[in-house]
Amino acid sequence: MSHTSRVNVPLKAIPFPLSAVRLQAGPFKAAMDLAGAYLLDLDPDRLLSRFREYAGLEPKAEIYGGWEAQSLSGHSLGHYLSGCSLMYGSSGDPRYLDRVNYIVEELAECQKANGNGFASGMPNGLGVFADLATKTLDTSGFNFNGVWVPWYNLHKTYAGLIDAYLCCQSEKAKAVLIDLADWACRTLSPLSKEQFQTMLACEHGGMNESLATLYELTGKEEYLALAQRFNHHAVLDPLMSQEDKLTGLHANTQIPKVIGLARQYELTGNEAYRTGAKFFWDSVIEKHTYVNGGNSEAEHFRATNEIQSHLTPLTAETCNTYNMLKLNRSLFGWEPKSSYADYYERALYNHILASQEPLHGMMIYFCSLKPGHFHTYSTPHDSFWCCTGTGMENHVKYGDSIYFHHDDTLFVNLFIASDLTWRDKGVVVHQETSFPEAQQTTLTVECASPTPFTLKIRKPYWIAGAMDITVNGESLAAVAMEDGYLCISRDWNEGDRVEVSLPMGLHTESILGDANKLAVLFGPIVLAGTFGGEGLEGTENKATSADLVDLEKRPKPAVPVLVCGDKEITDWVKPVAGKSLTFETVGVGDPNDVTLIPFFRAHHQRYTVYWDTFTTASWAEKKDEYLAEQARLEDLALRSLDRVVPEMQPERDHQFAGETTEVGNANDMKWRRATEGGWFSYQMKVASDEPVSLNVDYWGGDGAASAEAMTTWSGQAAMEFDILVEGETIATQKLTGLKPDHFVDVTYDIPESLTKGKERVEVKFQAKPDCTAGPVYGCRVVKRQ
Repeated sequence: MSHTSRVNVPLKAIPFPLSAVRLQAGPFKAAMDLAGAYLLDLDPDRLLSRFREYAGLEPKAEIYGGWEAQSLSGHSLGHYLSGCSLMYGSSGDPRYLDRVNYIVEELAECQKANGNGFASGMPNGLGVFADLATKTLDTSGFNFNGVWVPWYNLHKTYAGLIDAYLCCQSEKAKAVLIDLADWACRTLSPLSKEQFQTMLACEHGGMNESLATLYELTGKEEYLALAQRFNHHAVLDPLMSQEDKLTGLHANTQIPKVIGLARQYELTGNEAYRTGAKFFWDSVIEKHTYVNGGNSEAEHFRATNEIQSHLTPLTAETCNTYNMLKLNRSLFGWEPKSSYADYYERALYNHILASQEPLHGMMIYFCSLKPGHFHTYSTPHDSFWCCTGTGMENHVKYGDSIYFHHDDTLFVNLFIASDLTWRDKGVVVHQETSFPEAQQTTLTVECASPTPFTLKIRKPYWIAGAMDITVNGESLAAVAMEDGYLCISRDWNEGDRVEVSLPMGLHTESILGDANKLAVLFGPIVLAGTFGGEGLEGTENKATSADLVDLEKRPKPAVPVLVCGDKEITDWVKPVAGKSLTFETVGVGDPNDVTLIPFFRAHHQRYTVYWDTFTTASWAEKKDEYLAEQARLEDLALRSLDRVVPEMQPERDHQFAGETTEVGNANDMKWRRATEGGWFSYQMKVASDEPVSLNVDYWGGDGAASAEAMTTWSGQAAMEFDILVEGETIATQKLTGLKPDHFVDVTYDIPESLTKGKERVEVKFQAKPDCTAGPVYGCRVVKRQ
């Protein structure tokens, strides 16, 4: 298969196709094999069930559970198609090609039955797009005209078909893709620019990327034009003007938009697109990224100086890092600097590899960085979260960024055991290494005749000492450096052998916003202190915000602080004899020292990555206050029965309803309010046989001006509202500046008569006439103290 390249921007580094790289024994090969086994375990007919049902065809199997049985059904099929395509590219195993061909044929049959090129497994898929130009477009929350993120869902099918074409040479996949894109062109053509942008307020995945790629594959200008219509101006225009307005936004809604922007730059040469993509990357890395390469908390970007206060079970959504690595590959192609590869390595080891359960190949949704917390994993047939879908792809494409090339240059970016076939040069390169277990790698060249090229080997930021290189046993006294790469230019011969030392050392990295909250690393490997797995039974399939209270309330061991002051790290972290990549703190832990292992191995046990650190003097001064606050938070977690914050998934999980209500951002947090006498409500868990209270979070400065008179806030009336449980008013609240510049929580006792014998109750915030209810930043039901 070949297609005419329409890349308008000459790339300075080009990735090899997956078919050119074969992983050898090591942690990544093991992870890939585990992921491949899971792909074969899944039944395509169950993932296709609703595609057939909604096309008027008889389903061949029952739908899977989890999100596939909900209104996001169908999204996993696209991921699965990508996963099987990528696994075929990575392995050449025909079993995956058979799956790809079968799915493509089934999608074609669904298109034929629909009669218009459409194929989807989402409920009311055609209905939501019918007569768009005549509808009032509703994009409240993550719904579009009553359907959960329909374009996000469809994008997975587009992306899967593209992977099937590129990795499996499936011309049928390309034909199905074109029919689906033509349906989109016809369906969206009546929309005005303003209507289209209104539609894009609802998460829509990487539609602008997929359509731009289809333009590259076909040369049809209408696909590029539609790709550019999918550029969301409210988010992308500020980035192209180098304005950072990311704080408070849903993180993974934005990253795919920027990947599409980068793709369009390559196809059009529009420098504004490049500026926007690069500015976004720099902003996320510099202001929103954790030590493991992940970002976001509860799926949202938090303010840089507040990240340290958002270490919860909902940090670092795995989908985000999946997409950041895709964007990274584009940026590296434009400007092949070692700093991009440094990030790729960090995120690959410390988030992507760490996201796979090592026994059964299940995936994590959020990579919890809450001290003393743990991973929660999907189950094979009853999860299908977004990160289950990207997880089907993550672990079968580890070969895609180990090597890049350009003309007569070969980039070695990652130290992963693998074989590279550079077909254009007639060269094979074998990389033998057990890194990070061993601190070296060896590259052996195979070629039929002397072949000139420059070998560029990344010099990582973490190198601790001399990075020695020998060629055929002879040390290179001086090696040229370029953009963080050691460059060896020569005529290469059969059997030439390059040995590279990779000395690793211990170092620390503070979290953004708090210089005294430290993570410990050995080379690129994040180290985690471990506390055993007691009490973690039954945590499988608990990863969404609906499970937050259950995840937080399980008793956990006391997480020590490290009283290490300004000591050199080698004075208080020592290797454990006879145990690879295992360390221990010495004489600095209070109440005890800890053992440290690679974060990617910290499975089925509690762990800590970020440590509170003190000097001896500061710990003596703050110890009592610190321990009292930890005890208060632990008590609140143990008494909590339910919690909801005004963000998409938590509100969906709590059956949100309301009238004249809206969400917004302030003080680095989402709020919800109801205006003009409106209301909003949630269904919340209670204890049926003991007294409970409602605990509500407010910003203490809200309503400060209305203490003396009924004045306005952001154009809305004074903040006075009733709080009702099961239709009965339990309190009336008026916000009048309860505690300026601080968040506050107010507790309201719920009469036992309203909860007795019940598992859930309706909690409602009802504005007084001409007043505003809220802003409310979250609420929880707790057992009464």
